[in-house]
Amino acid sequence: MSQKNRFAAPDPALAAGTTHAGFTVTRVEALPEISGQAYLMRHDATGARALWLACADTNRAFAIAFKTPPADDTGVFHILEHSVLCGSERYPVKEPFVNLLKTSMQTFLNAMTFPDKTMYPVASTNVADLENLMGVYLDAVLHPAIYDRPRIFEQEGWHLEVDDAGELSYNGVVFNEMKGALSDPDDVLYQELGRALFPDTCYGHESGGNPRAIPTLTYEAFLDSHARHYALANSYTVIYGDLDIDRELAFVDERFRGAAERGAGAPNPLAPQAPVRAERRVVPMATAPSNSSIGLAYVLGTAADRTRVLATDVLLDALCGSNEAPLKRAVLDAGLADDFSAMLADGVLQPQAMFVLRGLREGAGEKFRALVESVCAELAEDGIPRDKLAAALAQAEFNLREGDWGGYPDGIALSMLAMSGWLYDDDRPLDYLRYEDALAELKAGLDGGYFERLLRQLVCESAHCAEVEIAPVEGGDAAEEEAELAALRAGMSEGDLEAVRAEVAALREEQEAPDAPEALASLPRLGVADVEPPAPEPAALETDAPLPCIAHELDTHGIAYVYHYFDLRRLDFDDLPYVGVLTDLLGKLDTEWHTASDLDTAIETNLGGLDFFTETYARDADLAYAAPTLVVGASALSEKVKALATLPAEVWGTTRFTDLDRARDILTQRRVALEQYFVSSGHTAAAARANAYFSSAAVASSAMAGLDYYLFLRELLDGWEERASALPERLSALAARVFTADAVTVSFTGTAEDRERFWATGGTLGLAPSEDAGQRLVVPAPVPRNEAFLIPSDVSYVVRGNGRSEADAGTIGCWQVATRALSYDYLWNEVRVKGGAYGCGFRRTSEGLSGFWSFRDPSVDATLARYDGAAAWLAAWDGSPEELEGYVVATVAAHDAPVKPRQLARRQDVARFGGKPAGWRDAVRAEELATTPDDVRALAAALADERAARGVCVFGGRDAVEASDVAFDAVTELVR
Repeated sequence: MSQKNRFAAPDPALAAGTTHAGFTVTRVEALPEISGQAYLMRHDATGARALWLACADTNRAFAIAFKTPPADDTGVFHILEHSVLCGSERYPVKEPFVNLLKTSMQTFLNAMTFPDKTMYPVASTNVADLENLMGVYLDAVLHPAIYDRPRIFEQEGWHLEVDDAGELSYNGVVFNEMKGALSDPDDVLYQELGRALFPDTCYGHESGGNPRAIPTLTYEAFLDSHARHYALANSYTVIYGDLDIDRELAFVDERFRGAAERGAGAPNPLAPQAPVRAERRVVPMATAPSNSSIGLAYVLGTAADRTRVLATDVLLDALCGSNEAPLKRAVLDAGLADDFSAMLADGVLQPQAMFVLRGLREGAGEKFRALVESVCAELAEDGIPRDKLAAALAQAEFNLREGDWGGYPDGIALSMLAMSGWLYDDDRPLDYLRYEDALAELKAGLDGGYFERLLRQLVCESAHCAEVEIAPVEGGDAAEEEAELAALRAGMSEGDLEAVRAEVAALREEQEAPDAPEALASLPRLGVADVEPPAPEPAALETDAPLPCIAHELDTHGIAYVYHYFDLRRLDFDDLPYVGVLTDLLGKLDTEWHTASDLDTAIETNLGGLDFFTETYARDADLAYAAPTLVVGASALSEKVKALATLPAEVWGTTRFTDLDRARDILTQRRVALEQYFVSSGHTAAAARANAYFSSAAVASSAMAGLDYYLFLRELLDGWEERASALPERLSALAARVFTADAVTVSFTGTAEDRERFWATGGTLGLAPSEDAGQRLVVPAPVPRNEAFLIPSDVSYVVRGNGRSEADAGTIGCWQVATRALSYDYLWNEVRVKGGAYGCGFRRTSEGLSGFWSFRDPSVDATLARYDGAAAWLAAWDGSPEELEGYVVATVAAHDAPVKPRQLARRQDVARFGGKPAGWRDAVRAEELATTPDDVRALAAALADERAARGVCVFGGRDAVEASDVAFDAVTELVR
């Protein structure tokens, strides 16, 4: 049997009952979904569970998980997730996790806290590197330094601080992270729904921690939780990919046999909640009035019923997956709110279907549940439109077969899926990895009333459900925290305050103390010699076709991907916001041949997806260059390539923009989504805004899809009655100017045969040459500014952007290496460890722009001051040759990380439109490998260059912005 398919059949040496390095195989099953085998095992000495997902994937993975159901809202397991990665017995450094980020060849390295489990997954294409990661993670979870260094708990969890005026405050990484998380109304809504649905179980608690409860967690309770839950008998290990399993089991067995026996008692129970029909609850929250919302949740059963869980996902898509789905259409037509959506909350013992209404109108709270349940009753009685169900099922099947996990390597995603069944039943580790049988059962049920029965049981006859409304108010948690701290301060003497200051000083001293050289030497590391040459990247092909076509002949496992790139440089700058409107509306309105509802069904039935979005391409040497582009992306199974050639063209060529009520619904939903994005990912929004202070390409992007587009959209909706009537004619004329044969380049990824069928069916895709002559777009010159944007949040996102510097002589590859040093050494220690921000980093674009960012940050000015210190730190950087080599190895590994075929094709397309020369990635890689310490230090001149333009962009709450000493040129309220 060849190496390529050696996992097609089970290995006789691993038959059930055989023992390997202390692990006994208990079950072997074929797993065709990964073209491999699943081997379930037990560790004889400890009772630890293990699973090997054996397949030909060389992006190998390892994960260890523990069942960690919380008993309160203190977030103890979240704090433990952070804390165990702050040093261990074998690796006594302060931040081994960060050292691995600096120096490893990892393709994934993180840890996650879920509502009932904590996972520590890693991935790498290099076996030796994977074993290094496994070793550090296993020592971290089994022998953490938390028992000897109490200040880890203070740093990662919470501690008190006192200012010069004697005022108290809380600080801590998880404390600040959760202040940010629970500034999001959706997070609060889901937490409160869990509290209502599961009053007697772990799901009634906030596993991440509630900032009001986190300061009640003691160090002793923290240690007790680790001792009881991080026991191997309470653990689940997943090994994935093309590996010598005997070698890896021996590696894990050696670590398991040395695990500490703490004998601290049983872990918290994880039991099902008896059904409850909770009364409607109104929960006050300090947030913007537009963030009012209501959630309805219905428990659908248990995780053991895989088919029912998948069926619910399909059902929710059929009922609410688009504005034209029957339940969503009914709710939108009732005019109760700005937006309505549904979601499946799975990966827990008792999964739920959730219906969420956002941006409530008068009386919505009293009408919502009755409306949802009455429409569901009608659909259960009269029948759900079969075409909607069939389309939703086709979409689910496409997604399962494609296996695109949103950036997660396959091994990491599959490890998490395995836990969706395994955590609750030792015999069900594969339930959520399989899907073929469930799909077949659901297809058979399309005509037999299966989905109607499911809907009736799930909603109409539910014995386990809840309803929660989020009601915006003034004050809230910030006021409660202030009052709580004031009361605490009133009971403290000057001696008590001095003790707090002394403890903070001791914490700072510990944070600032360098790791001992012998401790750093204990960490495993690879050298540049271990970096293997990258696999050759298949080149894109120029092909003969009716329109300009780039071909990517890659193995896509029977899926075809097509992207149409429409150059917008014939437009005026004032047209660009309307391009944003165009992309938001296309695919959601009537066309010449389909109603909006029928179009939605046709797209889901025949395509894996159809997306309209914008990009702007820049050129490295010219900050004034901007090539805004409207991109139409679509995908389909090979047998449906004809639809791939016709449906997108129908949408861009024949959409009718006259249904203004539908258009307003869609644009309102887009506004709501952007507001949620600003609160949850303000660092990304702020960084994009900062780029617009220096780059014309970023200015154009902002006008079409960024912050400027949001402000345009808000104004358009505020004046809808006056402005809407002109919209259909303007959008129709704009579409005619955009979608032309001489402004498009088509990129096709898939087999040559599929590409030929695509062009044979599509021809010129209904496109004709444009009547416009030449380029006319003039993008306004960017202007450096200091800006603040107010969002309803108790933490901030702080960005400082730097324009191009004449002192910058660094190559892109050298900057990539230095970025790791700045992000994972200086900024991590200054902004995250000392400052308490949940995240931070540095970025430098190929255009020569650079910038610093922070995520869920309790500070503004203190963080900006730390950014100011980066240049001096970099100039004085005295990293050892081994440290630099680690940065180089990690940077090159990230450069070489494998990507899915669609991602590879898109990367090549973007490089092409950005004017990248042939071989540019190889050149950057060579620069990374050639970087020296002097090269890194020389980059400090660019960061210190006072002649270079700078700008500050802060997304944060009003109190934080008003307390800042920054002279903001503008302060804008984003979410009202």
